[in-house]
Amino acid sequence: MNDETQLKEAVDYVEDEAFTFEGYQVVRGEFFSHVFEPSFTFNNYKVQINTACIKRLPDFDYVQILVNPDTKKLAVRPCQEDERDSFRWCSATAKRTPKQITCRMFFAKVISLMNWNSNYRYKLLGKLIKSGDELLFVFDLNSAEIYQRAIKDDGKVKTSRTATFPEEWKNQFGLPVEEHKSNIQVNTFNGYAVFGLQEESKKSSKQPEQSEPVQVEQEETYEQFSLAGTTNSGY
Repeated sequence: MNDETQLKEAVDYVEDEAFTFEGYQVVRGEFFSHVFEPSFTFNNYKVQINTACIKRLPDFDYVQILVNPDTKKLAVRPCQEDERDSFRWCSATAKRTPKQITCRMFFAKVISLMNWNSNYRYKLLGKLIKSGDELLFVFDLNSAEIYQRAIKDDGKVKTSRTATFPEEWKNQFGLPVEEHKSNIQVNTFNGYAVFGLQEESKKSSKQPEQSEPVQVEQEETYEQFSLAGTTNSGY
């Protein structure tokens, strides 16, 4: 008895050789609940990589952020503490919780690149992929969930709990099957710029911050230190 016969006996199915994926769209993951999926958030001049990412790479406490301005993709690459432009993405505790990282220059550059509203919150869903012998998370900046903010009558800022999506998604469920297969693929680091973040000094963290929405939560903050515009040199 061959494998195909065994499968047919185990699972009741109908053979349909006429079926094709032509015309089908893969429904976007953003349309479903994704609490346990890797995500990257831009909010209030800060970025945060969620717990799902940290749990999938338990052996790494430091990462680099890479951006490809041409394809509008962002990658989070695990690395060692002593590597250039590395920063800690989680707390230094046994539980390893996510950090919110202050990065005004990087935040402003991404906002400008994507023509986003700096007062909104943007959330990206990503996937853990393998490129050569390296693991990294890849996020598509073009597919951000948008959480708008509005000022209420009492002057307080309210953030929407319901995400909005790019206008071009309105009349589609997702990408065609063939396009979907090749959408998030990284075979090389060429074209990616590495952004370095360094812990901000106590002095700078105490300075008053202007022109940004109210931030309620307390967090450990990091400040952007350098921008490396090189592509794959020494990495």
